[in-house]
Amino acid sequence: MTFTTIVMVDWSGGGDRGATPKKDAIWAAVIREGVAEPSIYLRNRATAENWLQNLFAAEIAAGRRVLAGFDFPFGYPTGFSAQLVGRPDPMALWDWFAGHLHDGPGAEDRYALAAAINRRFPGTGPFWFNGGSADLPELPRKGRARDGHGMAERRLCEERAKGAFTLWQMGGAGAVGSQAMTGMASLSRLRARFSGRVKVWPFEPLDAEIAFVEVWPSLFARDVAAAMRSGDIKDAVQVQVLAARVDRMQREGTLDTMLAAPPEAARREEGWILGVDFEDALIAPIAPLTPPRLRNDCFAMPQGVDWVKVSDALALLQAGLVTVALRDVVGLVSAQGRVLATDQVAPRANPPAPNAAVDGYGFAHASTGAGVQRLALVTGRAAAGQPFGRSVLPGHAIRILTGAVLPEGVDTVVLEEDCAVNAKEVAFDGPVKARINTRRMGEDIGHGAVALSAGHRLRAPDLALLAAVGISRVDVYRPLRVAVLSTGDEIVSDIAENHQTYDANRPMLMALAKGWGCEVVDLGHAPDRPATIRARLNRGAARADAILVSGGASAGDEDHVARLLRAEGNLTAWRIAMKPGRPLALALWQGVPVFGLPGNPVAAFICALIFARPALSTMAGAGWVDPAGFTVPAAFAKAKKAGRREYLRARLNAAGAAEVFASEGSGRISGLAWATGLVELPDAALTIAPGDPVRFLPYASFGV
Repeated sequence: MTFTTIVMVDWSGGGDRGATPKKDAIWAAVIREGVAEPSIYLRNRATAENWLQNLFAAEIAAGRRVLAGFDFPFGYPTGFSAQLVGRPDPMALWDWFAGHLHDGPGAEDRYALAAAINRRFPGTGPFWFNGGSADLPELPRKGRARDGHGMAERRLCEERAKGAFTLWQMGGAGAVGSQAMTGMASLSRLRARFSGRVKVWPFEPLDAEIAFVEVWPSLFARDVAAAMRSGDIKDAVQVQVLAARVDRMQREGTLDTMLAAPPEAARREEGWILGVDFEDALIAPIAPLTPPRLRNDCFAMPQGVDWVKVSDALALLQAGLVTVALRDVVGLVSAQGRVLATDQVAPRANPPAPNAAVDGYGFAHASTGAGVQRLALVTGRAAAGQPFGRSVLPGHAIRILTGAVLPEGVDTVVLEEDCAVNAKEVAFDGPVKARINTRRMGEDIGHGAVALSAGHRLRAPDLALLAAVGISRVDVYRPLRVAVLSTGDEIVSDIAENHQTYDANRPMLMALAKGWGCEVVDLGHAPDRPATIRARLNRGAARADAILVSGGASAGDEDHVARLLRAEGNLTAWRIAMKPGRPLALALWQGVPVFGLPGNPVAAFICALIFARPALSTMAGAGWVDPAGFTVPAAFAKAKKAGRREYLRARLNAAGAAEVFASEGSGRISGLAWATGLVELPDAALTIAPGDPVRFLPYASFGV
């Protein structure tokens, strides 16, 4: 069995923890088709139950199978269920808790319910630890006060799992009693909500879309400790580690073995912790994934070069970059926008067999000639998905529908509108062309042919092609992670004074990166303080494959980005012979490329389109991409000096001519919104009159 989505939930028996993420709350982590998502904070059980319901509904609608792990016991020691519900049925026990436990902020009565259950047993117990203020005679506050209740202290899996707590303990450090009681009630409601689509391990065969399994984070304590960083919330890290481990177990083929392992007592009533008895395999370290790194001199310019032409800069940039994105295997439903890491070879032809292109009558062309043709009709018909299954003899015809596989003996089809037919025969005018109205096997794509090549970014029609030839999972690159940072004392994100400027660059650059298929890491805004900028760059290098920084890339008094990159990174400050733009800082910071863009939004936008877009495409595995432009008449006049390539904000008018924005001022952001592309003027001197040909680069050719 294969699960496309792994969900791990760290449950809590406590009350509402509030809106700010805290420990001892409910946390969840999702890995979907090998791609991990950030941990999710769920403040209380009602929130968690609603989130799980929405998640399961979305996964089922997308055709994905889900393995959902929860860190509380799914059953009690043998005999408890029979005493409480009259039979050894753990699912009936779940339903009993759902019907008897009043749960929610201010209405939790789990201690009172535990006391009520104790009254059904002889002696005192088995539950203990009254965490409430009121005394409950049937629920002792100490475990040693219990006696004569007749229940085992632990399940078999807890006897084998070193350090596991007893689920009779309702409160206190390490207690799982409240978690189990509230968790079973919640999962019971989810089972009812998705009736027939949820199966619970190890009590039921996992043959539905959603599988619930019991997990225990302590089995992975070494992994959790290694993953913890200063300031981390342990619960948030635990679910990430659990999801990663289960995903790895599935990829390595050990998950099925673990799912088959529980003894009969566990399958019948007690339940089992996934991974118990496999501890040695679980502590094997997970090798960290290390992406390729760029050469330290990848941005170096030839000695003696002062101003760099745009074409030379692009060539140098292209030569120094390689793919750094890691690889992944995903299903087609998650492949939109991803870049293929390998050629996709058709495992079968499309169409896989000769078939009819129209509704009509099929026969052997050799049986016909000129004049009126009359052929005997065979009994039955051929339809799409319903092959005839027998041969059609010469001189006979068969009723055939569009998409139906041609039966043996049929190679030609006549459109039904061109035929006269009765119960015994069909007539039409001849001669007819051989193989008319049929499709050849593999006429779209042949078996073994390359359907799509490595480096191709997948679109909706590409997914249709792959599905048509029988490819359901593809080897792709993970989305490139791009961090975005804006700098400058004058920049603010909220209320600005007259001497301050709203941060336009960061949302613009983040939107560009997202539009190019990248995952964005928001590094926020940093003032002109080297220590702050250094900390943000460190964060970006730890979390991203590339960093886009706006501002501070030149050589002024407050251009701390360039100075910091030169002093502590590996900086090449390029002075590009272009307008707008010019300063472009290219550097490596802890092995991660940094693109230092101008602080002016117009220049930052155009530099990002011209330089960052093809560079990021290369690093993402899609290869270098040049914008596709075309020649149009100018609807403007201009005299241009030699020495710089210029990019004018432009759009096409109703006549198809390029008109340019009223001002070339690089501070006029409105021109970017007004335009639909750029007019590119070459390095040489040029005089343009209305009607002269110019090169227009639409925004769409830059992926905007």
